[in-house]
Amino acid sequence: MSLNSECPLCVAQRITTRYYADDECWIADCLICHVPMVVWRHHDPTPPASVREELRDQLSAVADEVFGADEWYYDDHMRNIPDHYHGHARPR
Repeated sequence: MSLNSECPLCVAQRITTRYYADDECWIADCLICHVPMVVWRHHDPTPPASVREELRDQLSAVADEVFGADEWYYDDHMRNIPDHYHGHARPR
């Protein structure tokens, strides 16, 4: 696993609600957007498609509970931290 001690997503401080964590990812409310986001535990902006799908699936369980099924969409456009893969669940 590659980590960057300067990257806030690698550091993964528990500042907001933490919904889930395992060896592959963690899910918490985004400090900026205040919506659930999934963060890959590797400091890399381009995970393989299979990993992206797994991360989205993990976030789906949380987002369905927070927003309701079919009431959110997946946004993995990495605006503020473009060098570490993460995705947001945004309300419709």
